[in-house]
Amino acid sequence: MAKHQVRTSKVIDPGGHFSQAVAIPARGVLVFVSGMTARRPDGTIAGIGDIEEQTRQVCENIRHAVEAAGGTMDDICRVDVYLRNLGDSERVNKVRRHFFRVPPPASTVVEVSKLASPEFLVVMNAIAVVSPEVSAAVSPRAPSAIPPPA
Repeated sequence: MAKHQVRTSKVIDPGGHFSQAVAIPARGVLVFVSGMTARRPDGTIAGIGDIEEQTRQVCENIRHAVEAAGGTMDDICRVDVYLRNLGDSERVNKVRRHFFRVPPPASTVVEVSKLASPEFLVVMNAIAVVSPEVSAAVSPRAPSAIPPPA
């Protein structure tokens, strides 16, 4: 689904790789991606102690989940980022720029004291709006069309 960056001079420009707001046509399938960590498919943790490598693995995991639902990274409209160290924000944004093209999704970054494992430095969840036709082709259980509002 096409997304459009919403910008206003009444709000300060984002300091990182995110949009003030993102507008998306209402017709589509919402895909909610759970908090992804730097765990590889074999269960090992990528980049222990390396925020950029962990962010790369997290973004790859998000990409795989969205693709499994019939979408792409361009369909992602919102990302929430949980960091052990807020000082890593610019390094995380550096990696995010490779995964999220312009316009980037709306986003929130929060520093947390602990994550699910002491080795995790970053966790991200995402929301995507995927074309209902594409989603239905990938998952026969997905609705082929979203009924219009009453």
